[in-house]
Amino acid sequence: MFIYETTISLTAGSGGNGVVAWTREKFIPKGGPCGGNGGNGASIVLRVNTQIPSLESYRNQRIIVAENGHAGGANLRQGRSGKNLVLDIPCGTIVRDAKTKEILYDCTEDKEKVIICKGGKGGKGNDTFKSPTNQAPNTCTEGTPGESREIHLELKLIADVGLVGMPNAGKSTFLSKITHVKVKIAPYPFTTLHPNLSFIQFDDFSRVLVADIPGIIKDAHDNRGLGLSFLKHVERTSVLVFIIDISGQEVRDPFEDFTVLRNELKLYSEEMLQKPFLVVLNKIDMDDAEENAKAFREKYPFDPSTLFEISAMNVLGFDPLIARIKELAQKDGKRF
Repeated sequence: MFIYETTISLTAGSGGNGVVAWTREKFIPKGGPCGGNGGNGASIVLRVNTQIPSLESYRNQRIIVAENGHAGGANLRQGRSGKNLVLDIPCGTIVRDAKTKEILYDCTEDKEKVIICKGGKGGKGNDTFKSPTNQAPNTCTEGTPGESREIHLELKLIADVGLVGMPNAGKSTFLSKITHVKVKIAPYPFTTLHPNLSFIQFDDFSRVLVADIPGIIKDAHDNRGLGLSFLKHVERTSVLVFIIDISGQEVRDPFEDFTVLRNELKLYSEEMLQKPFLVVLNKIDMDDAEENAKAFREKYPFDPSTLFEISAMNVLGFDPLIARIKELAQKDGKRF
């Protein structure tokens, strides 16, 4: 399953207790306090890992507790500290306080680490309280409890390019041809049920990360169909590529599809339409495609240079499109 949000309860480890102990060795003329300090409790650390595609590992793990520190011992033995618990999360995860909904962290850099819950401090043994005026202290302290927090994790994919289109428009086929990633392709709507990510690698070894966003339909902004589950992933892309089925095999009008897609993005967030975009008329090799493409071009209100015609299945018209995608995606070096 593709899990894009979850709520988990975290508790860092408590510190170990200090102890009261005394030196009682045969050949030591004077005994004294020798109680050691307790170890610190383990902290819980969130670490960004670009190799993880979703929050699936936390689907059935809702309560996470880190290791406690160990108590001190006699002869000034320090208790062992708990080992920090590192939780890997996907790049693009927003960490919120589950109660206040406040954004705590926005994790966008690979290998970035944040301490989300600090472990408790270890207690002091009675040796710590030794002084010239108190040479036999009978006092120690307990370790402090670790921090507890309930957090909400929400994944918004980070990609250079987002493929947006109606169901069965050919987005997955296009992605499979330009990146050689294996994705499920079938001639029925909603074949893709979760975003697919892969890289286009160019001759100069530069790469562009492409996200195939599952089909968006009318009223998706009201959570119809796959709705808000995947509209949010479009936010973290720097370039939008609209894939339009121009074949005429679908009952829908291609230009109306384009209008619906733009309107759904606008209703979700007006900032979406401020992104650079390209429009790709797919399945141009079909019988009625040329006539439909001509009608589309006549209605198209934007710069004609943003319009491309391809056949994803037969890999036609890819070169100028890929070159333009590279130019836009690498223009400012930013992903969102």
